[in-house]
Amino acid sequence: MLEDPILAWAIENLKKPGRSQSELARRLGVHPSAINKLVAGKRGLKTHEIPIAAEYFGEAPPDTELRLSTAQSAPVIVAGKVAAGVFLEADDMDQTAPERVWEPVDVRFPNARRMAFDVDGDSMNDLKPRPIMDGDRVICVSFEDVAHEVKVRDGLIVVVERTRDGGHTREWSVKQIELYEDRTEFHPRSTNTKHKPIVVVRDAQADDGVRVEIIGLVRAVRNEFPI
Repeated sequence: MLEDPILAWAIENLKKPGRSQSELARRLGVHPSAINKLVAGKRGLKTHEIPIAAEYFGEAPPDTELRLSTAQSAPVIVAGKVAAGVFLEADDMDQTAPERVWEPVDVRFPNARRMAFDVDGDSMNDLKPRPIMDGDRVICVSFEDVAHEVKVRDGLIVVVERTRDGGHTREWSVKQIELYEDRTEFHPRSTNTKHKPIVVVRDAQADDGVRVEIIGLVRAVRNEFPI
């Protein structure tokens, strides 16, 4: 088993700073004991697990028939819908297996976690130079993972989370940032005037008990024509 180049690649990557067996287990959706067996040379990576591991390691596997495909694309979890003005219950106990889609590796942020959101509504249908339409899917990197590289500035397209009722209800929406000295404004870009900006003054904590946080930096927009 230890002669398996994929296995050796995984073991070596797990030794690197910032890598952990528990995080790899979480991303693969397996029990941590499975990764213990992998490190001991008693278990290999399954075919569908290799690209997930490659995304976590930020490195393509050694030269195999899978190298090209994993270097070009990696799975991205579809987190849910972004719908401006719609607050839904935050169901943190949902155990439903998330949908995964395959997307080209983000060369700019190869080590950042990624997520996708399906756009519901017309809150960004007038964005320039390219609108984000109802039914589009936005591909994002975790803002937490790239905040040390990307400063909040005018023009960034982001996914914003607003929570209220002590975090029991949640809204995800796509907005464009306008940055001012004393506040940050998250703007819809819509032909529909019902959509209003979210204004956060100084400490990013709204006075009405609504908490606002940037959770995703939009990197791409996808859509497919039905067959």
